[in-house]
Amino acid sequence: MNIILSPQRRDDSLTLYKAGALITVNGETFDFSRLSDGDTLPQSAIDSEWFVGDVTREQGQLTLHLLLPIPAHYSQAQAFPADLINIPDGDVALPQPLPQKGVEA
Repeated sequence: MNIILSPQRRDDSLTLYKAGALITVNGETFDFSRLSDGDTLPQSAIDSEWFVGDVTREQGQLTLHLLLPIPAHYSQAQAFPADLINIPDGDVALPQPLPQKGVEA
């Protein structure tokens, strides 16, 4: 699975968990196992604000386009995120913000 992140200035958070062709987005699981090679699922068919593009399967790889909320103290990695390629099963690591000044970690 590949994830293309689309950054947007927002104060909410995003958590992702991948298991095969399933992706859990903030606790809601989406199953893309029925997509065959060459299939496209339009973004309009997915009932979630987090998907900002079509889901495709090409050469066996699913590709998702997801919104990445970035806080006021965003990092360069969040503002210009690299594509997440061949993601292993488990929690998906996302770019982290800069530390907030005056806030203890």
